[in-house]
Amino acid sequence: MKHLLSVADLTVDSATELLDEAERFEQALLGREVKKLPTLRGRTIMTVFFENSTRTRVSFEVAGKWMSADVINVSASSSSVSKGESLRDTAMTLRAAGADALIVRHPASGAAHQIARWTADQGAGGGPAVINAGDGTHEHPTQALLDALTVRQRLGDISGRRIAIVGDVLHSRVARSNAILLSTLGADVVLVAPPTLLPVGVEGWPVRVSHDIDAELPGLDAVLMLRVQAERMNGGFFPSAREYSITYGLSQRRLDLLPEHAVVLHPGPMLRGMEIASSVADSPKTAVLQQVTNGVHVRMAVLFRLLVGSDGGAS
Repeated sequence: MKHLLSVADLTVDSATELLDEAERFEQALLGREVKKLPTLRGRTIMTVFFENSTRTRVSFEVAGKWMSADVINVSASSSSVSKGESLRDTAMTLRAAGADALIVRHPASGAAHQIARWTADQGAGGGPAVINAGDGTHEHPTQALLDALTVRQRLGDISGRRIAIVGDVLHSRVARSNAILLSTLGADVVLVAPPTLLPVGVEGWPVRVSHDIDAELPGLDAVLMLRVQAERMNGGFFPSAREYSITYGLSQRRLDLLPEHAVVLHPGPMLRGMEIASSVADSPKTAVLQQVTNGVHVRMAVLFRLLVGSDGGAS
């Protein structure tokens, strides 16, 4: 595996290997006073973010540093992009500067794929590994992996589980990546959203579609709540925030409809009081902070697989 651009490129075996690798890194770090492994010593990782991020950027940076890599953060506001430099020139500059891995977040769908093509076309060596950290409304592969790991840890397995993805599916790269990956791993996935927040072509996704959250909750093993991405909306996708909350928000009443063993996930940032009630966000059923922790270990596993390969492991 040279890049991680889409979860569609992962098989059941390769996805499971990444989840297993993440848990090995978790165990390798357990009890260490100084969280440092020599795994990526001498490697240079660059995070290239053209959109704001807290969880993804921080967890990739922590992952790289815990593996002894040199991590350099590049943001659009402080780079030559703000002076009008093209995306291609930025990517080629970072490659020439010695990047072994480029972790890319960009508002345009397909940006990470394009960077992988550009940086592979020059000279020998194949260019840096490119990791898609979110491209427009397309995909967010490592988020799907950390969500899958969280479900597996909470429920014991993923295959055969019924999982709902609820909310703004139209604008969510998290929804697409999770729908593909969880289905690949054997889950029965249902998208729950108003018709206005479902993308064109959703009938081709490996999922079922519902508009009634209350009807779905009693039979679920896990529910992934999505943030309403108002910054991507141009027009009225629902009458009001209050009506959205009443119709699709995960309230305490709705939490009580879930089976006792069920787990609630959210990729963050959470809009408390809109898609999720504060009491639900802070409930023991909700695994938001576990997702954040798993995000570091999953991203360690991805960096290891791309930069070192399958030989060796956490130590």
